[in-house]
Amino acid sequence: MGFGDLKSAAGLRVLNDFLADKSYIEGYVPSQADIAVFEAIAAPPPADLFHALRWYNHIKSYEKQKASLPGVKKALGKYGPADVEDTTGAATDSKDDDDIDLFGSDDEEESEEAKKLREERLAQYESKKSKKPAVVAKSSILLDVKPWDDETDMAKLEECVRSIQADGLVWGSSKLVPVGYGTKKLQIQCIVEDDEVGTDMLKERITAFEDYVQSMDVAAFNKI
Repeated sequence: MGFGDLKSAAGLRVLNDFLADKSYIEGYVPSQADIAVFEAIAAPPPADLFHALRWYNHIKSYEKQKASLPGVKKALGKYGPADVEDTTGAATDSKDDDDIDLFGSDDEEESEEAKKLREERLAQYESKKSKKPAVVAKSSILLDVKPWDDETDMAKLEECVRSIQADGLVWGSSKLVPVGYGTKKLQIQCIVEDDEVGTDMLKERITAFEDYVQSMDVAAFNKI
């Protein structure tokens, strides 16, 4: 990572290209990153490098406030595009020094540790997600169960209805509602799991008690 030598034309061109779609070196406000790069430039960029020149003039306006800008100033080589080699501060009197990467192994080790930590966290997240119970779709249904006449034993009728058992079916409260001429219907509530119990199944099972039940209708149906 780096801009190269910002005192050279090549380095300034890299900076100009870097700022083509950015207002600042890092983030969305001026920071110590901008000050570090600004101080590495010997003079204002030429007019044809207008992205770099625009940025330079803007950061120059913060000269009196530069100490109060956010962030921590890092080595110049920590800023810039990832695919450009940092040549700032490179030793030139010894070829052997150029060949020694004092920090490469540490950076690589940190990168591997960060990768390992990320993979562990992803694995923990996937494990936690897989253990979460699946959301079961349920509905609250209010049924009207009508008898044949006013002589039907309504207590027995309700007993028959409640005798219906199935996975995903829970019977709730009930009451008798007058329908006329002394006849009352059974109004009963139930909670069902949609994948297990449907209204067609309920109707078939309830109307099978034909000695007591004339018909069954759905009075209300609400998703829970």
